[in-house]
Amino acid sequence: MRRNQAPFPKTRFRRARRSASMRALVRENRVSVEDLIWPVFVREGHGIEEPVTSMPGVHRFSVNCLVKAAKEAHLLGIPAICIFPYTDPSLKTEACEIAWDPDNIANRAIAEIKAAVPDLAVMTDIALDPYNANGHDGIVRDGEIMNDETVEALVKMALAQARAGADILGPSDMMDGRIGAIRDALEAEGFGNVAIMSYAAKFASAFYGPFRDAVGASGALKGDKKTYQIDPANRREALRCVERDLTDGADMVMVKPGLPYLDLCREVKDAFGAPTFAYQVSGEYAMVEAAAANGWIDGDRVMMESLMSFRRAGCDGVLTYFAPRVARLLNG
Repeated sequence: MRRNQAPFPKTRFRRARRSASMRALVRENRVSVEDLIWPVFVREGHGIEEPVTSMPGVHRFSVNCLVKAAKEAHLLGIPAICIFPYTDPSLKTEACEIAWDPDNIANRAIAEIKAAVPDLAVMTDIALDPYNANGHDGIVRDGEIMNDETVEALVKMALAQARAGADILGPSDMMDGRIGAIRDALEAEGFGNVAIMSYAAKFASAFYGPFRDAVGASGALKGDKKTYQIDPANRREALRCVERDLTDGADMVMVKPGLPYLDLCREVKDAFGAPTFAYQVSGEYAMVEAAAANGWIDGDRVMMESLMSFRRAGCDGVLTYFAPRVARLLNG
């Protein structure tokens, strides 16, 4: 070696990056079809696949079309779907009674999908906003969201979904005490094997707009949801909510939204070790689709990179509207 010549670095990370096969050997995280839950929207009617304008590529299905889509999802290897109902505005009331009607559109969809595709896990949403004349997740009295009265309604809703055949219940309402109340009711009614994935860290986010369009809640919402959803500034409060819901009987927990809250995904996984999911919500999906449609980004690459970020942050799975597209891409 010539005098004053700097030594070559002994550690060269680039050695493991020099080819696709080398990169595959050292890759720390992977996205699999088995990591995905597909959120779907169901509505009344027959033979309907109605586009959701603010979510390109997403549809509201009538039950018969949703059964067909569920069969296709199962063949693609997607392990679970999550059902959200679009309710006719004329059926919405302040008491939200249709939420626990065994013949409501969501419960009929659960039963028909489980009959047609028994090996596909069916997750549900537990919140009153699709059925509420006020558009809120809870019952409203004189402008206030009534926590305990809402929890009683949510328990009835949970039992109706369990009777319809749901595998996973997803309380998304953010009322205090609802996980313990639902778990106690499930055990008392013989549904001890029904799992609960709590929306434990659900933030009062601006990313939910297209979803509210999809379930018909946007025009109905009076006020906002900041009195019961977590302030986006609050990290410690979110962790306390997760801890409480796990203590009260949740089997899995969710952080929602996803990408803006990856720090919480990692902290939840590290702190509790419980199965941890994120919801890549409608606003996240719509932004990717809009930018891709304008040619500003490579839609497929951004889609996969975003999903990898959830896995890298510690998530065991992701609820994403991209699920069928990802499955087709991964399956070749």
